[in-house]
Amino acid sequence: MEILIAETAGFCFGVKRAVDMAFKAANSHSGKAATLGPIIHNPQVIQKLAHRGLIPIEKIEDTHKFDLLLIRTHGIPQDIYKKIQERGINVIDATCPFVKKAQEYAKLLKEEGYRVIILGDRDHPEVKGIVSYAGADTLVVKNAEEIKKPGRKVGIVVQTTQPLERLKEVVSRVVETAKEVKVYNTICNSTAMRLRETEELAGEVEVMFVIGGKNSANTKQLARLCQRIGVRTYHIETADEINTEWIKGIKKAGITAGASTPDWIIQEIRDRLEYLSSKD
Repeated sequence: MEILIAETAGFCFGVKRAVDMAFKAANSHSGKAATLGPIIHNPQVIQKLAHRGLIPIEKIEDTHKFDLLLIRTHGIPQDIYKKIQERGINVIDATCPFVKKAQEYAKLLKEEGYRVIILGDRDHPEVKGIVSYAGADTLVVKNAEEIKKPGRKVGIVVQTTQPLERLKEVVSRVVETAKEVKVYNTICNSTAMRLRETEELAGEVEVMFVIGGKNSANTKQLARLCQRIGVRTYHIETADEINTEWIKGIKKAGITAGASTPDWIIQEIRDRLEYLSSKD
């Protein structure tokens, strides 16, 4: 069986930066360290960091137990950041620079008097952080259909992992009624490249393996893309999940991976597929 891997599969710039910062802190810090929420959406990486003493916590009330706190790559709401600073905790900010830019643009739009529309998942930690900079009347939408009365002066920013086509649809809907529109395309370039490469790869193979955390928004997006194309698709986190029946009679398989998936997991899955196909 031939196995093809998307070139952009795996860590994006922001995730690699955050993970490098996290492992450096875990290896060098002698006290108690934590991340506010998982540093990235990958359980295996989080587990490795926990084994080295870097523990994910969910509540700011628990920060008093630690003397070092890492901010997750998705960022956090600005009121939470202020509370952490007030507590005098040593902070390492691993927020992705592209997410930081989206926060800055949201704040700028608010200050300039625009009603901010954020294209993204309202329950995603990245979007929650951006909302905190955008003002009380911010509208968070998943698609253009959710926009009813955007207002006359509208500013748009985007969750970094959203597809470009969805942004185009939102802009088209807003300009129908708004008199003034300012758009900041805060989609990460690596997201667009990964989607494009995955689409091309899915059209060449008989089965696609999409690797990444089950709670990873961009990984789930890759899986949905492959399914829409019509190729048989499996969203998995580890090599142990692979079923021999999935590749029986398959001549060509494809692998793509979300932005939070480390190279060693991709390699393990490739090795497992090669081993199972040799037994077929």
